[in-house]
Amino acid sequence: MKKRFFLCVMLMLSSLGLWAQSDSVQMAAPVRTWNVRSAIEVESLVPMFMTGGFHIGIGYRLDKFRVRLSVINGGSYDAEKAGINNSSSDFKRFYKTSPGLFFGYNVWRNLELYSYLELHTFEIEQRSTGVRKNLFSTDTGLGLSYQFFIGNIFYIQPGLHLYLRKRNSIDFETARYIIPGADFSPVLRLGARLWSKSK
Repeated sequence: MKKRFFLCVMLMLSSLGLWAQSDSVQMAAPVRTWNVRSAIEVESLVPMFMTGGFHIGIGYRLDKFRVRLSVINGGSYDAEKAGINNSSSDFKRFYKTSPGLFFGYNVWRNLELYSYLELHTFEIEQRSTGVRKNLFSTDTGLGLSYQFFIGNIFYIQPGLHLYLRKRNSIDFETARYIIPGADFSPVLRLGARLWSKSK
């Protein structure tokens, strides 16, 4: 149910962004938000706030390249459901406060392909006992997303992430938890371009 909800939200917001851009084309000359020499942007993975967590990222764009630093805390969001191999129904997995470094390239207009290195600390909960233990994981992978600008400042950036990691494990009294080697997750970020310099 949650997956369908977030998918619907992403589709609606994407449509809103496309409508806003197409409307601006009809009313005036198109704003070429991708055609900048450099820019500073801040953004947030908004759904994290809905689960009692937070996310903040700040990025610097130089021509088609983009570097971004971020910090995430997932609150009560269960990331175990995103696992695409060896996901366990006996455990929950929560993001504790963790940093990340992202490096991207605009392959076409505002379509960004990027890789990342995230130093995640997960809190693993055994459902049957409620016992929680921390598990550290160095995650990398690929992401693909598009910045739909509303005007020149604010943007909506839906995307897809594939996380890859070593399958670390942690022992509980009655079972062993093995973290999935890969997660696949849709993401939705809201952001603002604080400063930019045109080409």
